[in-house]
Amino acid sequence: MRIAIVGAGNVGRSIARELIAHGHQILLIDRNTHAMKPDTVPEAEWLCADACELASLEEARLDRCDVAIAATGDDKANLVHSLLAKTEFGVPRTVARVNHPGNEWMFDEVWGVDVAVSTPRLMAALVEEAVTVGDLVRLFTFQKGRANLVELTLPDASPRVGERVRDIPLPGDATLVAVIRDGQGRTPERESALEAGDELLFIVSPNYESDLVNLLAPK
Repeated sequence: MRIAIVGAGNVGRSIARELIAHGHQILLIDRNTHAMKPDTVPEAEWLCADACELASLEEARLDRCDVAIAATGDDKANLVHSLLAKTEFGVPRTVARVNHPGNEWMFDEVWGVDVAVSTPRLMAALVEEAVTVGDLVRLFTFQKGRANLVELTLPDASPRVGERVRDIPLPGDATLVAVIRDGQGRTPERESALEAGDELLFIVSPNYESDLVNLLAPK
């Protein structure tokens, strides 16, 4: 894919290196001349321009990009770029970095954002995932909030300990996608039994999250 990344700081350059390693074509855009360091990611294209200006995005040929990533440290710039990318240039997929949790509510389809990545929320979720037993931890949101990747560590007192996967009546659209046991990921086979301490990963819509907790770890 051809991917434009706005913000050529440490975050933008790190994303660029990862995507280049996976075979994608990368264009890094930044209006700050001091951020222009082509030797740090020589495989990428570089453009010194304001990614919130139509003329700059036309020069960048944003209409030829499959994905636009707004990764600056300025939430306003990330929102404006995402909106322009989606509405003016028809970019199929937009991803925006959220720097301040108080602004997270704005990062949705109204502003042209397909996927919002909140660093503070992600870090908090990873901390909770590491230390919490019996509570649901939301790790990631898909499809504009219609589905979430969640984790629950099965407590010793769970009524589902020892029960086979095929016998557990998961609520609604909840789907068990992985079981992490002793630090290793496992495919949730229908005949396998759950054990206390298992980290269970589900894809589930928000409507059924509370039912999932009541099923696996009732208070």
